[in-house]
Amino acid sequence: AAQRNAGAAPKTGRPKKPVEEPAARGPDVDSLGFQAMDRNVPGLSHVILQKLNMKSYEDYKSAMDGRKSGSDFGIRTYFDMFQKMEDTFKFCAECKKLPDALPDPKNLRRCKRCQNVYYCGVVCQRANWPLHKKFCKKLKLVALDRLVEWLIFTGDIPFPTESWTKPARAVEGWEDWFSMQGQLEEKLGAILAGRYMTLLWANAGKPRPEDVELRESVRRLVTDFHSRPLTIGLGLRLFGIDPLAKALTVHVVGASHVETLNTRLTDYDELTKMFPGHWGMEVVMVGVDVVDGPIMRPPLAMPVPRGRVYLSSYKGLYHDFWESHVETKLAARPDLVVGFHPGFHACPDLLAGWLPTLLLLRDYRLPALFTVYSEQELKSSLQILVELETHIMGFAANPFASLRPEQVYSSPNKAPVYCSSYYIALLGPAAAMPGAEELEDDD
Repeated sequence: AAQRNAGAAPKTGRPKKPVEEPAARGPDVDSLGFQAMDRNVPGLSHVILQKLNMKSYEDYKSAMDGRKSGSDFGIRTYFDMFQKMEDTFKFCAECKKLPDALPDPKNLRRCKRCQNVYYCGVVCQRANWPLHKKFCKKLKLVALDRLVEWLIFTGDIPFPTESWTKPARAVEGWEDWFSMQGQLEEKLGAILAGRYMTLLWANAGKPRPEDVELRESVRRLVTDFHSRPLTIGLGLRLFGIDPLAKALTVHVVGASHVETLNTRLTDYDELTKMFPGHWGMEVVMVGVDVVDGPIMRPPLAMPVPRGRVYLSSYKGLYHDFWESHVETKLAARPDLVVGFHPGFHACPDLLAGWLPTLLLLRDYRLPALFTVYSEQELKSSLQILVELETHIMGFAANPFASLRPEQVYSSPNKAPVYCSSYYIALLGPAAAMPGAEELEDDD
């Protein structure tokens, strides 16, 4: 599930170094994702590039970096857009064949229950059913949310939120959060009746679900949108950092297109609702895959104006950012560092790319909060952090984890995962290094 990492992509390089001089490099994480897809479904990455009107992986990276406009993707209509997206999910879930490998590509049929997975025929569908039935209901939600997510890009989602009527410490999860949203049903109803929801189902190539299903989908996507700022707020609370006492700086390390593609300057304003009267917060996105956009502006050297959440970014590795900006006081030292799904557990190359950042966080005793997708990732990440002799203050299920289920793209018949399901809180070096067994059993 982990698809990105601060130190995973090639170094951008410093001007003083000759271009031909080899620099310390890590794997390109998106490239690793493409390789993983092709291991599960040979040729799937080519289909994706083809549907996006791209000739190579380099074209894809250009798009993710914001160097390619929407008109370059060969999409002319809404129907074309939704059809091309659906085409990238068309492969037999049992034998992994793509449409082009079948005598008749039209023989690839979708599961009627979940409308998510495909089969090349009855034989494969029957063979796959004992496994697929375990996940069919969840995958139906995955397929629905995948379409409704478009409303985030149109601006329909999220709906305008209300000032919190409870102190942050009393809001224990999404049920409490939704209870503070005035006229919630009216807001959801307006989204369902809106122009873009109508356009969506006129062009999606699937029947429009019942309104109750659409309302639940919108709710899940709203939690997905707000999960990151509220997880930052949770981190502030866990470390006893008071936004009402001084202006704060938060560094999001390992930021990629997931956190920065189409990010608006107001996307983290829920922190102001969470901490009314705060002294100002700057959230700096730092990562080699930060996408160009409104937040691509230099970090502030001075405190943020009171009551404002200010987004800025730096495209590069975190330890380079620390040297060039924090140590020279071009940017403020962070009160909290957050990493959403760093992925350093996934393979040795990713860990090697992350190692300078992890050691910097440890040795400078910076309060840090990492999130992971699953319990398995949690255990693997804890093992690595223990071996690095990092002081693990705690770990637990995240009360502000996204409620939107996500499938493992090219291997759908697995338990869906949820963004930021668990968190790990770190602070400085460990005084004494406990065994991994202790951590795994720790509640």
